[in-house]
Amino acid sequence: MIKWFCAGVAISALAFASACGGGGSDKAAAAKVSKGASFAAGTTMAKLQDAGKITIGTKFDEPGIAYKDPATGDFTGFDIEIAKEIAGKLGFDNSKIEFKETISKNREAFIQNGTVDLVIGSYSITDDRKKLVDFAGPYYVTGQQLLVAKTDNSINGPDDLKGKKVCSVAGSTSIVTVEQKYGANPIPFGTYTECVEQLTNGSVDAVTTDGAVLLGYAAKQPDKLKVVGDAFTVENYGIGVKKGDTAFRDFVNDSVQSAFDDGSWKTAFANTLGKSGAATPVPPKIDRY
Repeated sequence: MIKWFCAGVAISALAFASACGGGGSDKAAAAKVSKGASFAAGTTMAKLQDAGKITIGTKFDEPGIAYKDPATGDFTGFDIEIAKEIAGKLGFDNSKIEFKETISKNREAFIQNGTVDLVIGSYSITDDRKKLVDFAGPYYVTGQQLLVAKTDNSINGPDDLKGKKVCSVAGSTSIVTVEQKYGANPIPFGTYTECVEQLTNGSVDAVTTDGAVLLGYAAKQPDKLKVVGDAFTVENYGIGVKKGDTAFRDFVNDSVQSAFDDGSWKTAFANTLGKSGAATPVPPKIDRY
């Protein structure tokens, strides 16, 4: 029996399709906006207030997590709601947020060169990445799974991947894991949507990334795709900021902690992934390194 997971909780495929498919008409409530927020001169927070906007890098193609509806241009997903919470602490409403598509391959470069002010987009915290950027969080924990063709019974978990063509985005931890630990033949692409296209046309055997992301694609094409196996990694999602900007990282951490404490994080979950009826998980402990 296939196990479907939304935010790490087993649910039915039907429940996931309604809760985690992304791009629906229901919109989460606007984040609270801090009135009169003030910051020390020269800090990133003060500079952003002077600029009157914040540019946030995120994914555009991850239903339930961070998704841009191609028809309406609306952004939905858990990561989007957390981004709104952070902007709100700067005194910004949603109109002052510019979401910029930031794929796994260019996240560090976009942070380093100032293309974005921060990145929140299923961004796993790793020691290698911490050499290049700083992370606030984690704000969410998930795990890696596999997406395969509905008719494929040869892959039921990571131990079946040896020699198989497995697609994930270039620069992701997922593609490294299946190659180094399970002997898969890695096929990197720029986005998960491209990987799913490769799967549906038979060019690859599987797609791998975090389970919540994969289930969004399976829910869109339930007659063609399925998620198999239990999660085989633990992925701590963090918010990337420029290396050495301790004050900004602390501000983001404080914003996330506030969302934990005042129930905003719980509301964000309920309005996105939690619509499955799954119990809201306990927020993770922030790593204030």
